[in-house]
Amino acid sequence: KGIPSEVSKLLRADVTEGRSLSDAMAKQPVIFVDMYVNMVRAGEQSGSLQEVLRRLAEHYERFAEVRAKVQSALIYPVIVMLVGLAMVVVVFIAFILPTFLSLFEGMNAQLPASTQLLIGISKFFRNPLYMLVMALTAVACSIIYIRFRASEVGRRILDRWKLNVPLFGKVMRLYLFGQFARTLGTLMGNGVSVLTALKITEQVLPNVVLKEAIAKTRAAVTDGKTLAQPLARSQIFPQLMIDLIRIGEETGDVPGALRNVAETYESDLNTTLRVLMNLIEPVMIIGIAIVVVFLLMSVLQAMFAITSSIGESFGGR
Repeated sequence: KGIPSEVSKLLRADVTEGRSLSDAMAKQPVIFVDMYVNMVRAGEQSGSLQEVLRRLAEHYERFAEVRAKVQSALIYPVIVMLVGLAMVVVVFIAFILPTFLSLFEGMNAQLPASTQLLIGISKFFRNPLYMLVMALTAVACSIIYIRFRASEVGRRILDRWKLNVPLFGKVMRLYLFGQFARTLGTLMGNGVSVLTALKITEQVLPNVVLKEAIAKTRAAVTDGKTLAQPLARSQIFPQLMIDLIRIGEETGDVPGALRNVAETYESDLNTTLRVLMNLIEPVMIIGIAIVVVFLLMSVLQAMFAITSSIGESFGGR
């Protein structure tokens, strides 16, 4: 998004009065985060402000691109599948199944268990009291989840689960590790001190588990240890990242090593997302097909049961 005109006017006024651009930006924390302000300040001090601004633009463009890919891979297919299943089930139960209910209830035939289940679900959805109870239950569960997610313990549990959940957890780890390396490398590569860069990176990352690991790493670096050693002790960051950072420390190019780490994980993320998207489409089709087949078979089995009952009645005569 572009900078609001009011903010631009305030920035221009502050710079005109003799303040530095970074100080003017620091007065607008809602628009300019700490990472932006610190990198601009480092660019001003080194005389390379134009280059720093270009790198900032590239950083945020890359970050937005990766985030959009993750969202499209994890969120949109799930929404499409849920909406598709809901439409199939609701249309069948609300419009198609009631047509057969009067026929089924007028017969004394023993209906299959699947048909009895469908009849029960249909009656449930047609009962206003049950629907009210279900709506209130959904609201209560949503409130409980929101409060649990807002609590410190709940957020830690959910964020750790996101890192370890099968398949999607790998996507989340690649995304977060790439974001960590990209942010930290960009900051250090533009003259921001390692402690300040770690603090800003800790603020940027959305996962509490990684935030805590970075905070412990920052405390260890303050004590004089290298960056790779406390990262390894956290047992959260992958060995590849730690080895590359250690090589960067030995060669004196930690920002370069972090950029290599970011590119590696972003490349792995793109590959994983492609594989995931290729898997989700057939899984969605198969899932919807299974539901449709179950619904149709439940009705057909009931029809066969009724036909058999009628045949037995005529045969008994």
